Amino acid sequence: MSAPQATRTTALHAGAWWLWALGLATAASRTTDPLLLGLLVGVAGYVVAARRTEAPWARSYGAFVKLGLVVIAVRLAFAFFLGSPIPGTHTLVTLPEVPLPDWAKGVRIGGRVTAEGMVFALYDGLKLATLLICVGAANALANPARLLKSLPGALYEAGVAVVVAMTFAPNLVADVQRLRAARRLRGRPDRGVKALLQVGLPVLEGALERSVALAAAMDARGYGRSAEVPPAVRHLTSVLTLGGLLGICAGTYGLLADSGGGYGVPLLLAGLAAALAGLWLGGRRSVRSRYRPDRWGVRAWLVAGSGLAVAALMIWANDYAPAALHPPAVPLTAPVLPLWPAVSVLVGLLPAFVAPLPSGADRADRGERADRADRAAARGRAPAVDPRMKEPTQ
Repeated sequence: MSAPQATRTTALHAGAWWLWALGLATAASRTTDPLLLGLLVGVAGYVVAARRTEAPWARSYGAFVKLGLVVIAVRLAFAFFLGSPIPGTHTLVTLPEVPLPDWAKGVRIGGRVTAEGMVFALYDGLKLATLLICVGAANALANPARLLKSLPGALYEAGVAVVVAMTFAPNLVADVQRLRAARRLRGRPDRGVKALLQVGLPVLEGALERSVALAAAMDARGYGRSAEVPPAVRHLTSVLTLGGLLGICAGTYGLLADSGGGYGVPLLLAGLAAALAGLWLGGRRSVRSRYRPDRWGVRAWLVAGSGLAVAALMIWANDYAPAALHPPAVPLTAPVLPLWPAVSVLVGLLPAFVAPLPSGADRADRGERADRADRAAARGRAPAVDPRMKEPTQ
């Protein structure tokens, strides 16, 4: 199946990207093997590199990767200075220990730092970083405006708030990169506290302008209007939605926990049914109409199914081979890449081959930027500014 060019009619449904990314994130939550986690990060990064566009939200993936590295560094720093619950025999260094009162038993500052405790902290931090990177992949691939259009009417107002936040954050990152590049072209420093303060004011001004423009656009389109429904329907909607969400949370916990698979599936299915019924009833308050709604086609099923397949295979692997997915920190041993879980993770590469390609203009623009950057680097000069683009060419 050859992938077509992405157009308004052939573009992949935004929900498929989120289901794919959440499937990878679920797989990451089932293992602490650094090799498997690194493979998940590689799969997500390859799909993002192959299928992302040049839209502002698509450039936020690098920020999520940096955030994941910060999470790992913070987790290691906490384990180094505050200790680790994992006992160990290989002492790396012994820090001066700060005496604490009796009510702070179980907490220590300083003391003996062991290799086993640091390895355990590294595995734990890498797991959380992989979850963030998977969410960043969905944020870089899914168009937030098209995702908002696909939400049920009951979630429209909450979805607007989430989508606005997810859209503004990448725009802020793009503004900072654009202003730093402009300072470099003018021969001014782009690092340090002084440069940060001088860049912060234009970024804040741009954010305020976008906020005012967005508020005016929402007001002009009649945002916030709702239809009248009987009080009994409103109460039933609240009960079904809240009960369904609680059931989904309990069922998801049962599926992700080491024990609880027996009650996890029934609770999850019952919660989904109740939540969908509540959303259907709550949608009666919405008076908005949909123009050219996105279709959930075969490619969307393949993309979403690949992520869900990775999650299901990893959950199954955690049942029949838990030791392979959780390498022990005590005793200290080198991690081993299990064969079949690794093959299961590679199923997540399917979107890189079946999802629609970015539009020709985006791909040509991306290649033109790379060529200009290479020529500028070869001449030893700063990259030139293309007057047709909103940001300096990198």
